Amino acid sequence: MSRIGKQPIAVPNGVDVKIGTDVVEVKGPKGSISTPVCSLLKYELTDGHVVITRQEESRQSRAQHGLRRTLLANCIEGVTKGFSKSLEVIGVGYRVAVKGNMVEMALGFSHPVIMELPEGIKASVDGQVLTLSGVDKELVGETAARIRRLRKPEPYKGKGIKYTTETIRRKVGKSGGKK
Repeated sequence: MSRIGKQPIAVPNGVDVKIGTDVVEVKGPKGSISTPVCSLLKYELTDGHVVITRQEESRQSRAQHGLRRTLLANCIEGVTKGFSKSLEVIGVGYRVAVKGNMVEMALGFSHPVIMELPEGIKASVDGQVLTLSGVDKELVGETAARIRRLRKPEPYKGKGIKYTTETIRRKVGKSGGKK
């Protein structure tokens, strides 16, 4: 039995959860988001908690049980607290700036790299640290990964875009003068 799927999801005050036939819509102080409903599971909203139970004991329903509970819990957490990822731009001449919903980066190429942020993602810059925030955990993570992919950190000098929590395994360069 799924240990995660059995746990009820607490719905805080100010959060409205509507369980439909196709999607579960969650509205809160930071915005609104929806997640699809699995037909193998039964969703119940009772006295401030959402409980997800299986209708049958098939392999697929067991696989979906914990997943759908976690996705719904992430939706509720997103509309109350929000999610954020921080990226650090390291390198001589490497810069990052936010202009509206565009992020402009100088990453050592012959041209500046301009990336448009998806709907629902906000960005802010503090020095060399770019912080992305939003209500959708998946979208925040995917946007951060796309920005990091533009210039991955390299192991010799550590230049590039990295998560602030990430550590770069450094390598020793060539040792010149040996014969």
